[in-house]
Amino acid sequence: MADYKDEQILAAEAGADSRPSCLLRIRYHADIDRLCYIGGKSDWIDLRAAEDVTMKAGEFRLISLGISVQIPSGYEMIIAPRSSTFRRYGILQANSIGIVDESYCGDGDIVCFPAYATRDCEIRRNDRICQFRLLAHQPPVRFEEAETLGNADRGGFGSTGAG
Repeated sequence: MADYKDEQILAAEAGADSRPSCLLRIRYHADIDRLCYIGGKSDWIDLRAAEDVTMKAGEFRLISLGISVQIPSGYEMIIAPRSSTFRRYGILQANSIGIVDESYCGDGDIVCFPAYATRDCEIRRNDRICQFRLLAHQPPVRFEEAETLGNADRGGFGSTGAG
């Protein structure tokens, strides 16, 4: 009989995702493509604009993503732009990332993308402009002051790959 680790390896080799799934309840407020999770391709799920939007350079706007969600207890939704969003549309997510906690779960709590346009742009309903993933809440953290951490320095901020 295979142990748990063997079952995980077999599932991974077969392309199956052995992690337990979460139920995310969704209410759609617009005629947009339905959310889809493709296991093994990415842990991030695309979100779509629920409206046609024209923005001028320097303009800020909340772009409706056309959904309300009920996030599983103990989780939060992290929203970030897709890697192609800036190149295609010239918009930035004004708050860098978005965090939707489990209390934002009413029918009228519609998820939005806070966009800042760096150039004139047009976004069409159903365009994929951002993505999300669910993360478990951070566990309680304790802090301990130390005179030294006792580890070697890596080279300072921004040193990865420097050489």
